[in-house]
Amino acid sequence: METSKRKKNILFITILSVVGLIGAMALQMIWIYNSYELIKNDIKNEGYATIEKALEEEGNMRFGQTPKGTRIKSGPTNDTIPPMTYFYEQLSDMGYPMSLHNLDSITAELLTQNRLGNQYYIDIINLRTGEKINGIGTQKEPSFMAIKPKYFPIRSDYTQVVQLIITNPNKTFLERMGLMLAGTFIIMLLVIVCISYQVRFISCFEKIFQIREDFSYAMIHDMKTPLTSIIMALKFLRSGKLDNRQEMKNKYFDIAENEADHLLTLTNKVLTISKLENHKLEMNKTEVELTPIIEKLTEKFKAKSQKTVNFITDIKAETAYADAEYLEEVLSNLIDNSIKYSGESVEIRISIARDDRYTVLKVHDNGFGISDKDIHLIFRKYERASAVKRNRRNGTSGFGLGLNFVDQVVEAHHGKIFVSSIEGEFTEFTIYLPLIES
Repeated sequence: METSKRKKNILFITILSVVGLIGAMALQMIWIYNSYELIKNDIKNEGYATIEKALEEEGNMRFGQTPKGTRIKSGPTNDTIPPMTYFYEQLSDMGYPMSLHNLDSITAELLTQNRLGNQYYIDIINLRTGEKINGIGTQKEPSFMAIKPKYFPIRSDYTQVVQLIITNPNKTFLERMGLMLAGTFIIMLLVIVCISYQVRFISCFEKIFQIREDFSYAMIHDMKTPLTSIIMALKFLRSGKLDNRQEMKNKYFDIAENEADHLLTLTNKVLTISKLENHKLEMNKTEVELTPIIEKLTEKFKAKSQKTVNFITDIKAETAYADAEYLEEVLSNLIDNSIKYSGESVEIRISIARDDRYTVLKVHDNGFGISDKDIHLIFRKYERASAVKRNRRNGTSGFGLGLNFVDQVVEAHHGKIFVSSIEGEFTEFTIYLPLIES
C-alpha cells in the first residue's frame, strides 16, 4: 500500500514537473512572439518614415530644378493623403518626374543609417488597378519574414503609390532580439536542466526506497531462519527431553551457538561497512601468517557445509601485511560465496603468491559463474537485496553485504580486487594487498 502510494506521488510530481516545463516554455514562446510583433511593428513604422523622408529629399532635389519663384499649392488632406502628396503630384505635372535612381540612392543611405538592412525593394503601384508600374531596389524576391510598411501616395487619386519592401530583415531582428533570445535560451536551458535533475533525483529516490524495502525483506527473511533455529533449540533444551542424551543436547547447543554467531556476524558486517564508508574504521595492519588462516577456514567450511567441498591450496607466500581479523573475514566471505553459488560438488582453489609490490590472493571455484551483465554490479551495496526474488528461485540467500564488505575492506587496505568469470564454468576473485608500507 505504501509503495503504491509513493509511486503515485512520484508519478504526480514527475507529471507536474513536465507540465510546468511545458507551461514555462509556452509562456516564453508567447513572450518571444509578442516581442517579435512589437519589433516588427517598429520596423514597419521606421520603414514608412524612411521612404517618406527619401521621397521628401528626392522631391526637394526636383524642386531645386524649377524656375526661381515657383510655388506649389497644397490640397485637401486626410489620414491617407499626406500634405506632401500634392507636392510630388504637381512636380510631376510640371514636367519634373520622379527619379527612381535618386530615390533608390537616398533610401539605401537612410536604411543603412537607421540599421534596417540593405536588402529592399521600392514598388510604384497603381492602387486602383493593382498594376505594378515600376520598381527598383537591391533584392526583388522577399523572404518569408519580409516587412511591408504602408504605402505612400504620390498622386492624390491613388493611381501611383510608393511602397518600400524590406525584403530580408533577419539581421535587424537578430540585432534587436539577440540579447533577449540568448537570455531566453539560457533560462530555458537552466529550467530544463533543473527539471531533468529533479526527475532523475526522484527516480534515484524511488530506487533507494525500493532497495531499502528489498533489503529489509531480505534481511528479515535471512535472520528469521537462524532465529527460528535458536528458538527451537532452546525449547528442546528447556523441555528436559534431552537431559539424558548428552550428545544430542550438545548438538542443539552447537546449533544455537552457530546460529547466534551467524546473526552477530551479519550485524557486525553492516556496522563495519558503515564505518568503512565513513572512514571511521582503522585497519590494524601487521605481518599476518596466512597458512593458519587458510587451514582454519578450510576446516570450518568442510565441517559446516552440507555440500561436498574440496579445497586445493597453493601457498607461495607465507605472510601478508593486513588486519588479521578482517582479512580472515574477507576470505571467509569469498569461500562462502563459492559454496553458495556452486553445485553439490564444489572445488575451491586458494593460491597465494607475492611479487615486488603485492601479496596476491586468489579464490577460484567451479560454480555457476557470473553473467556479463551482472559482473560489474556484484560489489554494489545491497545488490543481492534488489534481486531477492531471483535469489529465492535459485535457492541462495543473502542481501548484498558480503562482496561489498570485501571490496570496502580491500580498499581500506589500499589494495585492489578483481573478478573474472565465465557463466556456467567458474569464478575467480583476485586480491592485491600492498607489501609493508614505509
